[in-house]
Amino acid sequence: MPRPLKSAIRAGAVETVQVGREPNASPFPRPPTCPNKVSNAQAVAILSIYVEISIRGNLDELWRRTQVPELHERWDLRFTSIEYLERADGSAAQQFRYATRIGFGKEIEGWGETVGERLDANTRTSALKFGSDDRRSLIRAGSGYWKYEQIGEEVRFVTGYDYDVRWGLLGRAIDRMLFRPLLGWATAWSFDRLRLWIEEGREPEEGARRALIHALAAATIALVWIWQGTVPKLAGPHPEELALIVASGVPEQWGPAAARLLGAGEVLFGFAFLLWARRRWPWLLNIGMMVFALAAVTAAAPEKLAGPFSPFVLNLLLVVLAAIGLLSLRGLPSARRCQRRPPGDASKETAP
Repeated sequence: MPRPLKSAIRAGAVETVQVGREPNASPFPRPPTCPNKVSNAQAVAILSIYVEISIRGNLDELWRRTQVPELHERWDLRFTSIEYLERADGSAAQQFRYATRIGFGKEIEGWGETVGERLDANTRTSALKFGSDDRRSLIRAGSGYWKYEQIGEEVRFVTGYDYDVRWGLLGRAIDRMLFRPLLGWATAWSFDRLRLWIEEGREPEEGARRALIHALAAATIALVWIWQGTVPKLAGPHPEELALIVASGVPEQWGPAAARLLGAGEVLFGFAFLLWARRRWPWLLNIGMMVFALAAVTAAAPEKLAGPFSPFVLNLLLVVLAAIGLLSLRGLPSARRCQRRPPGDASKETAP
């Protein structure tokens, strides 16, 4: 059991039930009573990953899409598959197995147990324990909760969870610096993909495709700007770059300095493009600069348009990529739409 959760249990913030291993007892640890009564300050101490989002819709529909395995695995980036096991007679807990694809055709399997509870007509909770016996899994075991609260036309959907890790000091270092921030981001991104599914009817698979298209378009445009600024300008400058600059009216003695200044600006724009790719203005600015650059080349050295690797083709490709990126922005899931720490908590968030 994670150390913060142990401390909370000793303090009485969360109740647990000690269960002996009877012949027919569950092989999984029993989850603690769902911490729906825990205050915001206590939640920070108990569960180190916190994600909250408001979704316009009905509590029953949100519950269905998060509790039915076939629906849950469609929107949650953390799982490849979720399978409920046969429930034991009289058991309130639902056991399940899950799998997460880690690449190269490999998967990590894990186990879990969840208990749902209806507090009143507008509030439900679901507590769970989870873990993996696979030594490749950084997560050894953990626990957490989901809370659903209907507030007017919206449902406040909250999760908090923590876990213990394997691999000693190395595992704790990897978890702190990389895995935990990435897991928090994946949780928030998945919550927003679920929101888009319920609010706008956008299938989760569409959200994944849009995210991939957006990322490829942004990375390609940024790479072109950084390459064009670095290789033919800052690292040279290349004679053809100098010829274009001089042909545009810059005095020949100022050509190298102008090329390096222009190259530095292109590199900066490339990195800025990656940083603000979820906004519209970098894409629109890219289109405008490509049109301006093409007009400048046409006026200064029109013969280059008919040569190999024509500026016309390159600029046209960047304009089309920018248009594709703009179209992908609508309905694009974003972890930024989620609240990443409980209200009233001034501590640093666990992930960007």
